[in-house]
This record gives sequence, C-alpha cells and structure tokens, in this order.
Amino acid sequence: MSYPPYSITELAARRVAAIDGQLANIAPLDNPLSVPFSPKLRRENRIRSIHASLAIENNTLSLEQVTAIMDGKPVMGPLRDIQEVRGAVAAYEKLELWTPHKMADVLEAHALMMHELLSRPGMFRTGGVGVFKGSHIAHIAPPAHLVQGHMERLLGWLETTKEHPLIASCVFHYEFEFIHPFADGNGRMGRLWQTLILSKWKPLMAYMPVETLVHNRQDAYYDSLGKADAQGEATVFIEFMLAALQDALSDILQGKKQQTDQVTDQVTDQVSDPATSQITEQVHRLLLALRRKEKSAAQLMQALGLRHAPSFRKGYLNPALNAGFIERTQPDSPQSPSQRYRLAAKGRSVFRKKNHSRPKNISSEGV
Repeated sequence: MSYPPYSITELAARRVAAIDGQLANIAPLDNPLSVPFSPKLRRENRIRSIHASLAIENNTLSLEQVTAIMDGKPVMGPLRDIQEVRGAVAAYEKLELWTPHKMADVLEAHALMMHELLSRPGMFRTGGVGVFKGSHIAHIAPPAHLVQGHMERLLGWLETTKEHPLIASCVFHYEFEFIHPFADGNGRMGRLWQTLILSKWKPLMAYMPVETLVHNRQDAYYDSLGKADAQGEATVFIEFMLAALQDALSDILQGKKQQTDQVTDQVTDQVSDPATSQITEQVHRLLLALRRKEKSAAQLMQALGLRHAPSFRKGYLNPALNAGFIERTQPDSPQSPSQRYRLAAKGRSVFRKKNHSRPKNISSEGV
C-alpha cells in the first residue's frame, strides 16, 4: 500500500467538489487571493478557533476570557489554562509565516504553542505515549525512536503530493495524530497545521472556525480517528473532516447572505440616473467604505478585506474613478504617497434618500 494509506471514496470526492463550489460563491473568481471577511470578523473567527481547539483539550476558559487574554487584559482562571491560550494566540498569529512541509516550522509552532507548558517544547517526545478515552487506551503511538523518521516521511509526502489540498490536509491531520510526535499538544497542533495547509491554498481558510465545528462534534471527531486506526488508513477521517469543512463554509455563506440582506435594507435608495443603476458589486462596496470618510488605498484594501493590490485597482478603484463615483484628494499628484480617496458628487448621490428600487446582491464583507 502506498504511503500514507488512504482512499478517496465517492463521498469524499463529492464533498471536495461541493467545497470548491462553496468557495467560488464566497471568494470572487477574478480575485482568488481576496479574504471576504472584515477585520472584525477575522478576529472573531480566530478567537472562536482558539477557544474551541483548546476546549477540545479540556481547557476551561470561556470565549469571553479568551477574548480578554487576546486583548491583554487580566483574567481569573487556572494558570495552565491561561498559558494555553497565550501559547495558542502566539502560534496562530504566526500562521501565515510558516511553510507546511518544513520541519523547523513544525517545531517552532509547537514551541510557541506549548511555551511554559512543557519542559521541552518544540522537541519530539523521548518516551512512549498513548491516547486515552476514559480509562481505556484508544491509541498507542509509534515508539519514540521512530518519530523523527515518521515526521520526515510525512512532511516529504506533503511537499511533493499532487493531491487536492482538501484531501492532503485531512491526510496530514490524521497521520500527525497517529504519529503523536510530541509529549503533549498533538491535537491542537494537528488542527493548526491543517488550517495552515488550507490557508496556503485559499487564504480565507485561515479565518474559518473549523475547530468550533470539531468541538461541537467532538465525540465524532475522536470516533473517526479511532475508526481510521482500526482500518489502518485515513479514509473515514477524511470524510469526517470534509463534512466539517462543508459545514463551516455553509455557515459563512449563510452569514454572507444575512449581511447582504442587511445592507440591502440599510443602504438608501439610488437616484434614477441610469449610470448609478449599473454599479458593480465591487464598486458599491468601495463606495460604502468611503461613505463616512476619505481613505488611502491601503486603508480601503483593509476595509474591503483585500490583499492583492492589482485586483483591487482593476476591480474596485479604477472603475470607481473612471465612472466618476470617487475622486482623488490630490488630483494633480496621482502617485503621491499621501494620496487619499473620497466620494465625488456622483458617488454621494447613490446614498440620497429617494423612493427608487434598491440595489440587489450587494455584499458588505470588509466594510
């Protein structure tokens, strides 16, 4: 049998196709690098991810306490639980800097995650380890002297595999838990590393609260790991995790629809100028971001949740400028470092209170 051992079932293939379709509805196809979450929503999802991932490991702190720790506020609670949150925050904050197949990055992530929790954070275990379910041993990991070789083999596979990232991330997650390379922190590291793998494929995946869904179906999570162990391959775990990812994306799509409906209700009617009735979704989002005050290009990209400057200029900024909806604060110096943008008279007219038909399918992510 090839390494790692797994099969792609018809169910798994259908779920991969469904997830691809969901992602196409969330992120514009002409701007695949965009992250359609506002900074506030990204932060909220990150907090939920950290809270859920640690709660799976029996951390007792509430979502509010995790939020307070992220804000640097004092929290009353078990010292170990507080340190677990601090370690997780430090690790997630460096997520985008790591390369999934690099051993040094795995060790660095574990060192951050388990700082002050282990005597040797960031180093592979030197003794045997088992996973208990109640009073029963659910999994006995490979001997410690084999861990280095197992991890090198797994990371080598991850670097060269042509498998779909959705499948590859699930396979890695299972194999990592099977190896159990560290004395502690393996569960949270496996979930973190799956998020990292997926985020390198689609940046928005870095802010999906997958851990929350795993936490909500914790028994099924461990059951799928146990079944995969019994079958000697990751197949059943792949199917489980793909279902969790589907659910996470469904939640995002539902939230996107609710935000769209809210903006449709809140945005005042357009004037009956034919030009304003043809505003694209991207331009309308830009106008919403400028409605209250002028902004620089960098501030607009941040407000819209965008990171790819050429796509921002092509799909948002230039169309709005060319149509006369916005104007530069320094029109004689287009390339000025202090250049900012504001609504022009035509742009302001979009928000006048008139009894005309409201714009349809307007998204408010990032505004």
